[in-house]
Amino acid sequence: MKRTIFGDEHEAFRDTVRQFFETKVTPQYPDWEAAGHPPRDFYREAGALGIIGIQVPEQFGGAGVESYKFNAIVTEQAVRAHISLGPLRVHMDLVLPYLLEYATDEQKQRWLPDFVTGDLVTAIAMTEPGTGSDLAGIRTTARRDGDEYILNGAKTFITGGYNADRVLVVARTSPADPDNRRTGLSILVVDTTSPGFEVGRILEKMGLKAQDTCELSFSDVRVPAADLLGDEGRAFAYLGHNLPQERLTIAVGAWAAASHAVELARDYTSERNVFGQPVASFQNTKFVLADCAADVAAGQAFLDNALEAHDAGELTGSDAAALKLWMTEMQARVVDNCLQLHGGYGYMSEYPISRLYADARVSRIYGGTSEVMRSIVAKSLGM
Repeated sequence: MKRTIFGDEHEAFRDTVRQFFETKVTPQYPDWEAAGHPPRDFYREAGALGIIGIQVPEQFGGAGVESYKFNAIVTEQAVRAHISLGPLRVHMDLVLPYLLEYATDEQKQRWLPDFVTGDLVTAIAMTEPGTGSDLAGIRTTARRDGDEYILNGAKTFITGGYNADRVLVVARTSPADPDNRRTGLSILVVDTTSPGFEVGRILEKMGLKAQDTCELSFSDVRVPAADLLGDEGRAFAYLGHNLPQERLTIAVGAWAAASHAVELARDYTSERNVFGQPVASFQNTKFVLADCAADVAAGQAFLDNALEAHDAGELTGSDAAALKLWMTEMQARVVDNCLQLHGGYGYMSEYPISRLYADARVSRIYGGTSEVMRSIVAKSLGM
């Protein structure tokens, strides 16, 4: 199905991103996977092309584009280039909305110009060992001491944490109300060079090998009160404000992966001969690919409607949860079926379908598990 939500300016941007990935990223990507993280120069190169600052206001060096569709293009092209850019997506799609919405003018002036150029890399740290999706159970603390906070605790599964210069850390600044565990949480924009800030292991994962997912710890880290983001005690509300875009971002990647998997399986089965004829000639192959193609087409309509709604400020939390739930479950189903059509070769790492399969599994976990998404959708139904 032809997509109608992108114009000439989007396609020109898509060409720029495609060429950048093909010439600058794909040739180096095996080295990224071996290291477990992208090099810092990658962010600066992306910044020089204007990719990072597309949504940053012009006064801070960005392009001042409010539409999220350009961000979606970056994610889609990364999938088609067989690379995972989770840390860049966190920087652009997750962290930036917090800075634009809640940072003071003084904070924006300090952080955003370098954010645009890639000289300042950011991450966000919410998840803790043992808490998972239960953000109200956060135990990292930040105690006010004059003009500073003293930060103590630990975080895990932090995407981009290895390269980050600033990390948005969610910490408890006051005890929770027994009747409302969501109170008392704040966001501190922590300088990673601060004494007591430690980057732990880059965690070994099933997929997303080039993505620096790591552990962080804080031991009496002194954070200037001037680096508090927004108001003290309002973090839970702030986190909820950006969840629709976070889940939309995951849905974009899920749809792109499923769409690309169908293309890979179609091409492979057309070229691969079994019993003297192409695998694509068998009825089972045709039926499986037909089902997968129908799923992708339905997903495209669902996704593009959500992209339009998000640009209009109308994508609700429950809508985004339904989108992420359906899209990531569809991704898993389609990628698995397309790998099956590759036979034994689909299990070999040299074939792109195997990477899509390994990378797909986490989509139903991060950004809120499928079970959490179902709970959100059920609640929106009054259940």
